[in-house]
Amino acid sequence: MATKPPKRKVKGGRVTPKGGPPPVARPEASSRYTPPVPREYKVSPRWVPVLMFALLAIGLVVIFCNYLGVLPGGTKNTYLLAGLAAILGGIVTATQYR
Repeated sequence: MATKPPKRKVKGGRVTPKGGPPPVARPEASSRYTPPVPREYKVSPRWVPVLMFALLAIGLVVIFCNYLGVLPGGTKNTYLLAGLAAILGGIVTATQYR
């Protein structure tokens, strides 16, 4: 059975310097100030939510009437597409509301 050799003791301490890489130079803070946008510029006009709810309602009514068969020409896929397009227009308008 082989014995382990004794550990060597090294004098002098660390081989590599303590700490990480040298700090990276940060850009200086800008002296320019950008004021916040005034509240009156953020408010949507009154017609935006009105248009949004109108398009959503029209889309639902068109799809509902198509399934009841009360639209001219009976049930057609074009009515469904028109209703879905109106609903999509309402959703897109909702993203513009502030």
